[in-house]
Amino acid sequence: MSWILLLDAGNTNIKLSLACEKGLKSVITLPTDISETSDSLGFKIYNYLRLENISLNEVEAWVISSVVPFLDGILGRASQRFCGCPSIFVPGDFDVPVNNKYHRPAEVGSDRLVTAFAGRRIYSARSIIVIDFGTATTFDCITDNDYLGGLICPGINSSIKALSTQTAKLPQFSLEYADIELEIGRSTAQSLSQGTLFGFADMVEGLVKRLKQKLSGDVVVVGTGGTADKLKPLCPSMNEVQPALLLHGLKILSVDNKLIKSDQIIL
Repeated sequence: MSWILLLDAGNTNIKLSLACEKGLKSVITLPTDISETSDSLGFKIYNYLRLENISLNEVEAWVISSVVPFLDGILGRASQRFCGCPSIFVPGDFDVPVNNKYHRPAEVGSDRLVTAFAGRRIYSARSIIVIDFGTATTFDCITDNDYLGGLICPGINSSIKALSTQTAKLPQFSLEYADIELEIGRSTAQSLSQGTLFGFADMVEGLVKRLKQKLSGDVVVVGTGGTADKLKPLCPSMNEVQPALLLHGLKILSVDNKLIKSDQIIL
């Protein structure tokens, strides 16, 4: 069986998975490292293939969404050196078939465009809001087949890092919580955790309410990215969570461009 390696290269992490006509293999996450070389990254991917019992020559192409330009050449060289196959960048090598309504379409990050496209292909609602909890928190809106644009807000983990590293007395903290009810913090760590978690939840609820007023027809709200699962119980407006939505979008594009023989979307 032949496989396509799907890669989502973001500012904080690189997510990757293998796709064939039956769907996706397990998703793994690697830290985005500015000291990475094509060899070091290639060996990490080689170990992932070994974990999945797939040989290098079974991979026919790497299909990549990247918002980290310095990684593009590294990924291209690694695909050739380790798998002897092409690297296909989205958009660029593959068009994303939505009507990009941004004033300057090239400004839209590939991650935002691909997740919006995936939402469009998976959900039947006339309008879709995709909330991606990544390095930044992005809200992307699509109606019919028009990508309308959206909002870019601070990311949860970026905010935690900023508070923990740029203040003298605030400690490291996590987003662990016991219940979906707000608690008044009785320690600095608890105050930070509760304030960050519920503050972002209310940001989501408020912005979704405002965005829905700008959109036509029925609206489905989909969360994706690292902390979407943590926020879902606190955000009634979020209809579903699809942690690997971008990778599913790359898989759909691989089907559309006949790299994978399938016309089914398998989540």
